[in-house]
Amino acid sequence: MQLLDIAYRRAPRGEMQRKTASMVTGVAGVEDDAKRRAGKRQVTVLSIEQWQEACSELDTVLPWTIRRANLLVQGLSFGPQHVGKQLIIGALHLLITGETDPCPKMDAQCQGLTQALVPNWRGGVCCRVLCDGRIHLGDRIVLK
Repeated sequence: MQLLDIAYRRAPRGEMQRKTASMVTGVAGVEDDAKRRAGKRQVTVLSIEQWQEACSELDTVLPWTIRRANLLVQGLSFGPQHVGKQLIIGALHLLITGETDPCPKMDAQCQGLTQALVPNWRGGVCCRVLCDGRIHLGDRIVLK
């Protein structure tokens, strides 16, 4: 399992920007992200495998950033069994708090995307930061 990409937005509803490394904290979430929040949804994580399943169902190829998640990971498919588990990426420790529910705004990106993200937690997971850390593309991920 590894970290494939990092994204953030400078303004609410702004275009997603990508970066090769980032500090992630309990105070700010992903560095420079406009959606600084406390609570259960500080960072959102999407699985490339599940994203590709949704795209395949729609018979299209879409950039993962239209999902508006912060982190893209490889080698892990999320589900309800992951709630309460930790994702460890370098020094960063995230607690998986639940599913990132697909919202109707996804259909503005591609008709049918909201429904394609519903099965099997394809829309990703929400996480709370347990331990701040700097992450880099290619970092190995441990699930515990």
